[in-house]
Amino acid sequence: MDLTTVRWLASPEGHAALHDLPEYREADAVAQVSALRAEGRSAEQAAALMTQKRLRARAQDKFGEFAQGMLFTPDGLEQASRLEVAATHAGRYAAASLATVHDLGCGIGSDAMAMSALGVTVQGIDADPLTAALADINLRPWPDSRARTGVAEDFEPPLDPLHARAGVWLDPARRTPGVADRSGRTRRVFRLDEISPSWDFVLSVARDVPATGAKLSPSLPHDIPPLGTEAQWLSWQGTVLECTVWWGPLVKETGRSARVLRRGHPPVEVDERSCEDDPRRAAALADTGRWLYEADRAVVRAGLIGTVTGAVSGAELEPGLGYVTSDLEIDLGHARRFEVLEAMPFSVKALRAWLREHGITGLTIKKRGIRLDEDQLRRQLKIGRGAGDGASATIVLTRVGGAQSVLVVSPCD
Repeated sequence: MDLTTVRWLASPEGHAALHDLPEYREADAVAQVSALRAEGRSAEQAAALMTQKRLRARAQDKFGEFAQGMLFTPDGLEQASRLEVAATHAGRYAAASLATVHDLGCGIGSDAMAMSALGVTVQGIDADPLTAALADINLRPWPDSRARTGVAEDFEPPLDPLHARAGVWLDPARRTPGVADRSGRTRRVFRLDEISPSWDFVLSVARDVPATGAKLSPSLPHDIPPLGTEAQWLSWQGTVLECTVWWGPLVKETGRSARVLRRGHPPVEVDERSCEDDPRRAAALADTGRWLYEADRAVVRAGLIGTVTGAVSGAELEPGLGYVTSDLEIDLGHARRFEVLEAMPFSVKALRAWLREHGITGLTIKKRGIRLDEDQLRRQLKIGRGAGDGASATIVLTRVGGAQSVLVVSPCD
């Protein structure tokens, strides 16, 4: 897709053609392309219409009904902040009463759209002309917000950003242009020194504009964010998506924090204020209590397992794994609770005997801290995923006090 085709898609004619096209179905794609060509559409226009219909269907999960008014590229859709996450970013800028935010690397504009919806004018730039054009189109409902082609390094901060009520949002590229992975997507990078613009540039912007936020990899080491900033690890449905570093008036609480987002639940945030400095650890399997708490992975990445142990007066099964044991029954928004039915040393022979004794024919396996092949284990246990005529069980393979252990648990939600 080129800029000419993008402009046509944004025109009244292209908009109407896209609106009138039936929902994308792979089985009907060839016939739909033929019908579009018969209507007089060029090959480029027909391909673009079909691509947008396909991408809009995929985008429903990220953007809901808003997807129907947006234009996408495959990489742009994959890298865009989902609606709930973009709203989290935008909320910080709106709460700081900023008038303008410079989005340096705006992508297809998902964060810029969320900020604009909260009354913040956004000036976005992206190095890729096609992506910048899509972002500008996606921002049409907010005429004061615009996106253009440009590179972050050319950004000139306002002389008095506080008086101008100006802020900056950076989402440095964490993919290598022109280098694809096995699925054909651009290759993701994980090293801080490989992001673009560079970390040094991000720091220089934050020095010039106090209200700065930067979206980084969830693998960001704890010692990287400067003093006085807030580093927040964020998860969606249990998957850690990012670590965002906030400066100046965008900081809620300095240090490390975690934000847990789940569909149908209010957001949950925890930080170092409610975190035990030195969480207690289980010394042996006998220390396992009635309840097992599985901390959200954002909490684990943020190093805030002490917010769980402190809340339930519990102990870590093993440092770094995110499992906490306790005899207290408490519902936590940042940890999932399981009832412990059985705790035993891990042995294939003993576990197989226990499953047979209890009539278990279907098994859900969770594991942290133990490396094994699940399919091989199932063959050794002679058990599948579906229960069939018997009962099902959930087991947690992990380490307790340094020893490989298995906990038979029952989920509480």
